Amino acid sequence: MKWAKSVAKGLLGYRPASLQVGALCLRIRDGKTQVLLITSRDTGRWVIPKGWPMRGRSLSGAAKQEAWEEAGAVGKIDKEPTGAFRYDKILDSGLATPTDVVVFPMRVETLMKSFPEEHQRKRKWFAPKQAAKLVNEEGLQKLLRKL
Repeated sequence: MKWAKSVAKGLLGYRPASLQVGALCLRIRDGKTQVLLITSRDTGRWVIPKGWPMRGRSLSGAAKQEAWEEAGAVGKIDKEPTGAFRYDKILDSGLATPTDVVVFPMRVETLMKSFPEEHQRKRKWFAPKQAAKLVNEEGLQKLLRKL
């Protein structure tokens, strides 16, 4: 019994990180890079399109699908990630779980007017440094400042 309590005490609050994929949606306007940010559905904070890996899709393919569903962005996504960041995902239960997001750059060719989450989110293009100031996640800020 004593052993079980000490093990439980040592693991209390420990959870392995979950994995999500994200699309860093980019375009060039007047020779300058722009980043597409969207608002989250729950708090309205600025984020990149992201979600869970999908059965039958590569990680980059799942990120591309999230870009379409959440932002209406269509384009070419790199198969290699540009980086990753960690944040605390708030689950429906209200609990926070550490989540790693692998980020794939995507060159946006078209922004569709109609897309699955168009009534749940706003979207807007920003200069990378401005985008870095708007997102909350420190790791994502660093990725944006590198652009």
